[in-house]
Order: sequence, then structure tokens, then C-alpha cells
Amino acid sequence: MAEEKSFIVEVEKAREAKDGKPSIGPVYRSCFDKDSSPPCIEGLDSCWDVFRMALEKYPTNRMLGRREIVDGKPGNFKWQTYKEVYDLVVKLGNSIRACGYGEGVKCGIYGANCSEWIISMEACNAHGLLCVPLYDTLGAGAVEFIICHAEVSIAFVEEKKIPELLKTFPNAAKYLKTLVSFGKVTPEQKQEVEKFGLIIYSWDEFLEVGHDKSFDTPVKKKSDICTIMYTSGTTGDPKGVLISNESIITLLAGITQLLNSCNEELSDKDIFLSYLPLAHIFDRIVEEAMIWVGASIGFWRGDVKLLMEDIAELKPTIFIAVPRVLDRVYTGLQQKLKMGGFVKQTMFNFAYSFKLLNLKRGQKRDSASPLFDKVVFNKVKDALGGNVRIILSGAAPLSKHVEGFLRVVTCAHILQGYGLTETCAGSFLAIPNEIDMLGTVGPPLPYLNVCLESVPEMGYDALATTPRGEICMRGSSVFSGYYKREDLTKEVIIDGWFHTGDIGEWQPNGSMKIIDRKKNIFKLSQGEYVAVENLENIYAQVSAIESIWVYGNSFEYFLVAVINPNKQVLEAWAEGDGIKMDFESLCKDSRTIKYMVGELVKIAKEKKLKGFEFIKAVHLEPVPFDMERDLITPTFKKKRPQLLKYYQNIIDELYETTKKASA
Repeated sequence: MAEEKSFIVEVEKAREAKDGKPSIGPVYRSCFDKDSSPPCIEGLDSCWDVFRMALEKYPTNRMLGRREIVDGKPGNFKWQTYKEVYDLVVKLGNSIRACGYGEGVKCGIYGANCSEWIISMEACNAHGLLCVPLYDTLGAGAVEFIICHAEVSIAFVEEKKIPELLKTFPNAAKYLKTLVSFGKVTPEQKQEVEKFGLIIYSWDEFLEVGHDKSFDTPVKKKSDICTIMYTSGTTGDPKGVLISNESIITLLAGITQLLNSCNEELSDKDIFLSYLPLAHIFDRIVEEAMIWVGASIGFWRGDVKLLMEDIAELKPTIFIAVPRVLDRVYTGLQQKLKMGGFVKQTMFNFAYSFKLLNLKRGQKRDSASPLFDKVVFNKVKDALGGNVRIILSGAAPLSKHVEGFLRVVTCAHILQGYGLTETCAGSFLAIPNEIDMLGTVGPPLPYLNVCLESVPEMGYDALATTPRGEICMRGSSVFSGYYKREDLTKEVIIDGWFHTGDIGEWQPNGSMKIIDRKKNIFKLSQGEYVAVENLENIYAQVSAIESIWVYGNSFEYFLVAVINPNKQVLEAWAEGDGIKMDFESLCKDSRTIKYMVGELVKIAKEKKLKGFEFIKAVHLEPVPFDMERDLITPTFKKKRPQLLKYYQNIIDELYETTKKASA
């Protein structure tokens, strides 16, 4: 690997294949890693200490905010200070303890992001209860499984989620004994719950349960588990990921070390919009980072259609997103550009090219084109509130062309990252002002060791000139195992290394590029292996495609796909070809299908794909893949077995029709 401007350092030598084990490339860690472990801060041993120490430094800072609703209309954000939140956490903790729940007890939290969610979490952190987020975006089946598997005794629940929770009875009632609503409780709900031997409180009622009692908080160790975060999973039941205090603290230290080294440190002046589910590690970790520095967290209203309004009102400085959100931002901006007229388009294109050239020359974000930032790109910046300086993208790969475009027009750092629930979300993060990290997830965060392991059956060699292989990680931020599933733990933690299942490629500058998924490979009937996620990433670059699921199996010799078309692009094409019909009819029309297959062939040739990697037949699905039909996870990953089950008849028909036509 090239030595110049590398952001990683080698700490262990490579190992050749031996004893039936594949070869392993050199072990690397971040160049910002001053030591192999984070600095020891006196008194910082748990997630509770993160909040407690922030309270000591910033008692009057705004901590949690939500929009006031006045006469049915949203107003300004109303804030609670760190001290006000602390007082509520103390009251809630005393009530939890007064009910007999203490260290080691599992406490569920079920609902959309809100102040009560964080207050409940901090009360768990204070008294050593294990916080078990219940999926706000999944049905009662998964919620019931998690309650029973984790043996949740007490749960805090969003008011409107109570009817959903009641569907988990009677099974969940074997473990669950106390419910607390974030809001009110109806007499009917009390009656229903009591039938199963439970007691339910409204939020205000529960705060008074321990009003005449005071409990000391137990001593907590770094090694203590603080949360069991269940992964949504693309197959089978959710897995309970055991995350320790040390894992979260190590990751926070790594993020801080990286950003400080790049002069982009987080501070108590930062403002963060909380809208991605707190039940997932990505948002949870970012909120912990905000709390650590005394920053402010504002909660959205829970409606994606109103998200931009909430952003405009809050004016966040830090924004996180999954690629699906950023793809929509990109598509919306592209549509507005096309409607802007010749003069505006010419002006934009010139400004875009000028700024991009300066970024490629090494100029920093805020100095690459300050004039054009003010007169051309300001509208995009204002749409995000006007103050956003860092946009973090995670959970899935962000298309290179989308990332590159947004880096120019948002006037913010677009930092793509990579991690799993098992690695506490953040393991790699692109570095601000490094344009050559475009399309990568950056180098490892400090305090984490990383290597690649060869995958011979897929042709990936960790010892090649361009090292490729399965990403393996080792360090304090890696999880402690799967709850009650030692068998699954042993499958992924081998010789101390967590095997992610993702295929990466080291770049000369030390950043990592995610290129494939180890598990998502299959063999066609002619014996050729297909790396399906890599193909989907390529085909998704077609502008007429919103989302694509590619399918093949060992009984067939070619690939087929189900595609969610981009409505605007497809309708614009149809209008240009004089085709007039509604979107659903357009998706069924043979001319549209021929056009789409043609676009797939074009990009397949452009990317020099092999013949067996070409898609021969497609079904155009006007309804996006969604969680309601169990086709994607809450982080928008495709559930391949469920997709196959749902579209089995269509897949069979695609194969039958195509083979008949070519006979």
C-alpha cells in the first residue's frame, strides 16, 4: 500500500493461509490513534457518567427539545436543560427502584424518539438496569419475541404504542410486570392490563411512585453490559447484541479523537435533530456523543413529510441520515435544477464545476468557493436549516455520485461511515476535507484494530496488491456477544476477531471501500458465483431506478430483478416518447420494461460486467419495498428471503417467459 498520506498504521504483520484457515492481511489502526486504548478519564466508567459529567459542566445548557403545538399548529422548540432532565431522571429512577427493579433487570423502551425515551434510558443507566430498546418500526411479533427472549420486566411505552404492546399478551405477560406510558393511560387500558396481572402507570403517575424515597446509584464498571440492542436481522429472529459501557465510551473517545484531530470537534454549541430510531445503535451513539459535549438534541414530530419543516425550525449543526434519505434529497434537487431554466442551470453548472475543482485541489470545504456558497448553493444550505456543518451517512452504502454532489451543494462535510450494531455503530469514518475518500467509508476510528481476511471462494485476496477480503475487527468497541446465543457468538468471533460478513477493499490512503457482502453470494447453474450486493450497487446508478433486488439461483443460468422505478424519471421518459398513462400502468407496459432492461444493459457494459452478471428480465414494482410487507429492515436493508417469498410467483414467471422467448 502507498505510504504517502495514509491515514492508517500497520501494527501486525500479515499471515499466510495455514491449517485450513484463509490468509489474513496486515492489522491496521488509525493514524490518529495515539495509543492502543482510549485515555483513561477519572470517573468515566459508564454511560451514566457520560450524562453525569455533562451535567456538572453544562447544567443550564439546553438538552432536550420538542416543538410546542399551539392551536393545532407547530411553534418553536421548547427546551429542557441538563439540570431539568437530571431532576426527572432522579425521580424516575427512584420510582423504578421503589417498584423493586434494580441492577441487572431488563427494561424495555418502546416508541418513537422523544424526551421521555432519553430520560428513561438515563434512569436505566443510573441504576444499572439493562436498557432493551423495542422496535418502534416492527410489528408485535418482534416486540413479543424481544420481551420474552430478554425477559423484560418493566417497559416504558409511547402512548399510541400501548395497543400494539397489548397484542403481545399473554406471552409477554410471563415476564412483563410493569408498564409506564410516555403520556396518559385510559381506564380501558388499565382494565385490560390488570387482567394479565400487570400494573400500568401514566408518566406523571409513575414519577410520583418514588416521591418519598431516595436510592443511591450503584457502582458501575466499564465491563458491565448497559444495553441489549436487538438487530432487526434479514433472516430469522432478532439477535440480542450485548453492548458494554466500555464499548460506548471507547467509541465516543474515538469519534472525539478523530474530529479533534481534524479541527471539527463537537461542542456544546452543536444542535442535533433526532429522527432516526433510537432503537438502533446509529442514532443512540450520536445522541450519546451530543450529551458528552453538552450539546442540544431536538426531536422531530414523527412525520417524514414534516421533516424538512422541523429541520428549518431547529437549524441543526449535525445531521445524520441513511442513504435512502440522502438519495431523495439528491433526486429532489436534480428535479428542481431541470426546472430552473437555461440561465440558472448554466450558472449552477459553472459554480458546481468551479467548487468541485477547488475541492479536488485540496482546498477546504469553507474556502473552496465562499462566493458561490452565498449566491448559488445557499438555497440548499437554507433548506437544511442554514447551519449544518456535518452530515453523517451510515447503515448502507451511499452512491458515489450522490455523495459527491451533496459535498459540493450542501456546504457541509458529507462523512460516510461504516459499522454494525456489533461494533457499536461507528467503526470507520471518512475524514473531513479529504475529497479522495469519496465513495469510501474512511479509515478506522481510533482505538480499533482492523484486518482483511481472504475469501478464496469469492476471489478476494487480502494479500493482493489491492487487498480485498472480509472486514474483521478487534477492540473495546466490539460487542460482548449475543444474548443467550453462544453458538452464534462463536460463529462470528474467531480468535478474538469479529467477522463482519462485509467485503472491503483497502484504498491507498488507508480508507476502506465496502464492495460486497460475504453471505449474499450464490452460484448460477453454470457454476459462476454472483456477488449480488455489488451488482445492485452498480445497477442502482441507473437514474430510472429507485431500488433494485437482483435474484438468481443454482438452478438458473441468468439473473432477474424486481425494480422500484424512479417515478419522476420514468414519467419524464414516457412523456418524451409520447406514452401517456398513469404510473402503475406505465410499470406494466412492455415498452417501459424494454427501456429499463436497455438501461441495465448500458451500465453493465459501461462497468464491464461479465455476461452472466447481466440482468435478462425485470418486474417493475410501483410500490416501494417497505417494512409493512416485511421486505426491508428499519435501516432499509433488503430482506432477501422475504422478498423471494413475496415475489416468488413473479420470479417464476420471469424465468419461464424469458426461457420460452430464447428457445
